Amino acid sequence: MPLEIVTIPCLTDNYAFLLHNARTKETLLVDAPDAPPIQRALNSRGWALTDILLTHHHGDHVDGLDALRGSARVIGAAADAHRLPSLDLAVSEGDTVKICSETALFFDVSGHTIGHIALHFAKSRVLFTADSLMALGCGRLFEGTAAQMWQSMLKLRTLPDETRICSGHEYTQTNARFALTIEPDNSDLISRVEDIKKTRAANKPTVPSNLGVEKRTNPFLRADNLALQNAYGMTNSDPIEVFNQIRKRRDNF
Repeated sequence: MPLEIVTIPCLTDNYAFLLHNARTKETLLVDAPDAPPIQRALNSRGWALTDILLTHHHGDHVDGLDALRGSARVIGAAADAHRLPSLDLAVSEGDTVKICSETALFFDVSGHTIGHIALHFAKSRVLFTADSLMALGCGRLFEGTAAQMWQSMLKLRTLPDETRICSGHEYTQTNARFALTIEPDNSDLISRVEDIKKTRAANKPTVPSNLGVEKRTNPFLRADNLALQNAYGMTNSDPIEVFNQIRKRRDNF
């Protein structure tokens, strides 16, 4: 039986996620921006939290934890433990943990922050990325460098195309408008932008997104792609510098 994913809008534009195993009744919460909407989602389904993952230390991902943690196991990065709420399990890149009765693999995806982690469930084909890889974007470089974030993108890009990407914010429409300024003739991107408009017009989340689609349309995964480099006027440039220039341009978009 596949694990069930629930996307929960929180605060202004954040998302939290529930991952549930109907057979074992285990439930994982990924990030805790705000307790009330998460608790309502749990109550309406009769679910109880068994695990909580904190992807990074920013307040809009952890501030709801105290009201939600109860007896749940709280998991976070060992590298970020000094500024996270108290953890029951500190993890590092390459660690595997049984969550919802499925083996999950942790990635260090530093860039937005140092010590930011992502979590991949290979069997269920789902990746929780928070503010690292995002739908048509990536997180701002508040602490890390362009080189670090590009390496994080490359790690995640190796995963299968069918992987669902659960990212932490509803920034997709703005990201889409920006992506069109980089690759205005990308037919996959043009088609995706139209789908995003329809999704948001119906007041539905644009996440989870699909990694295969991200690989074809997300400029932050394509800094080494010749078509993007040509469109951006940086043909045969170092992908890190291409990524850096795109990130800087997005910051001012």
